[in-house]
Amino acid sequence: MPKVLIGDTLSPAAVDIFKARGIETEIKVGLNTEELIAEIPQYDGLVVRSACKPNAEVIAAASNLKVIGRAGIGVDNIDIKAATAKGVVVMNTPFGNAVTTAEHAIAMMFSAARQIPAANAGTQAGEWPKKAFMGTELSYKTLGLIGCGNIGARVAERAKGLTMKVLAFDPFLTEERALEIGVEKAENLDAMLARADVITLHTPLTDQTRNILSKEALAKTKKGVILVNCARGGLVDEDAVAAGLKSGHIGAAAFDVFASEPAKENVLFGAPNFIATPHLGAATSEAQENVALQVAEQMSDYLLTGAVTNALNMPSITADEAPRLKPFAALAEKLGLFAGQISDYGFEEVVLEYEGEVADLNRKPLTAAALAGLLRASRGDVNMVSAPAILAESGVKLSETKTDDSPVYDSLIRIKVKVKRTENDSDAGWRSLAGTMIAGQPRIVEIKGMALEGDFASKLLYVNNLDKPGFIGALGALLGGEDINIATFHLGRTDAGGEAIALIGIDSEPSDTMMKQLKGLPHVRYAKVLSF
Repeated sequence: MPKVLIGDTLSPAAVDIFKARGIETEIKVGLNTEELIAEIPQYDGLVVRSACKPNAEVIAAASNLKVIGRAGIGVDNIDIKAATAKGVVVMNTPFGNAVTTAEHAIAMMFSAARQIPAANAGTQAGEWPKKAFMGTELSYKTLGLIGCGNIGARVAERAKGLTMKVLAFDPFLTEERALEIGVEKAENLDAMLARADVITLHTPLTDQTRNILSKEALAKTKKGVILVNCARGGLVDEDAVAAGLKSGHIGAAAFDVFASEPAKENVLFGAPNFIATPHLGAATSEAQENVALQVAEQMSDYLLTGAVTNALNMPSITADEAPRLKPFAALAEKLGLFAGQISDYGFEEVVLEYEGEVADLNRKPLTAAALAGLLRASRGDVNMVSAPAILAESGVKLSETKTDDSPVYDSLIRIKVKVKRTENDSDAGWRSLAGTMIAGQPRIVEIKGMALEGDFASKLLYVNNLDKPGFIGALGALLGGEDINIATFHLGRTDAGGEAIALIGIDSEPSDTMMKQLKGLPHVRYAKVLSF
């Protein structure tokens, strides 16, 4: 039975989902790093919000961990790079609090435009400061969005209801999507800054977005601009905003997030026309319930069926796709493992080819499975999560092709690996092999362009030789001499007397002496024992 640790406060309804799905849960809120390191090895899953911080040390200690689920959007508290290297899926819930965060941004925009917090404070203090506050209408003003994804699009929808014009800067926003949601796509950030009356941020904090509203960027905005940040601290230069508020260049600012949290002190506190809330963007009962239920369902699906939803470091696999993909993922992984074991000196390029019905499936998980097998031969503990990142970091080129029809089989997966050349390697170049599913079992059907049909025995003796008389007899004599039983025997060749392949399923491991004798036989070009 999978076991999940809930490291932050979560709705009881989410705990009920885990239990109903047959997953054991333990709730331990407030663990520090040392305590979390001590606890984490016994768990398959970890649920966090923002307080629990699974850093690299915690993940390194997580010997059984398969998935981390963030009940919310931001994953700043999770070391995704370490999780990926460890093969741990990281999921978030990007839709559960989108409406709540969008509504908070609109509320902050109104509060800043009409100076509501200050007016409220003065009124309740008995001052009746009617003449002290002259607000700004939002209707027919231009709202500049930095980030027009899930939350940004909802802010745009509400702003249009206020008859605002919406101008969005987002490198990933297509013209088609902009037209669909009724916003104008800004040519670049500077163009948006120059036109916007109000600017609101809805982008994650990355190396590209950090300090996106820098001192220089803020200087390009309209005088009197209103700034709203309900996304992430660190997107805005807080010192520059404070200076802009004091000089009057920035008309008002409303922030829900800060570069350092909890923000007990900040340069913005006390600045004129500044409004602050303590990271309340997702703080509604509806949002808290939604993200908790969503993360429980997602993690349960992954632990029980292999379905992957809203993962940040692995391709998504729907619950419907998972059963159909599973056998092909096993085939792809075995093909990769085969290719990796016969690439003795490493490789510099990998090609995955999909033919027939498999070409219409979700191929990203299949490619990830093939790469996991390929890399495991030389790097040990690699899985579908870590393999693509490891390959990318190594600089190995990866490409993928698909063909709707397969000449012989309903589905075929082929892996080609370009091995590195060495001084003594006369057979360097491309290694190619292909497989399919036959009667529900993965089968090898092609090696180096030669057709044959073999299974992936747990111990497989692979021999590449010239097709000359006497080879099979000599091979049999060597195996018999070591009392090694032959379980299966499959042959393939280009033509009579040409290049040939032998795949022999064996019940025990040959000695080094026997393998040396085998490699010394006339016409044997390559021989190796493979494990699956």
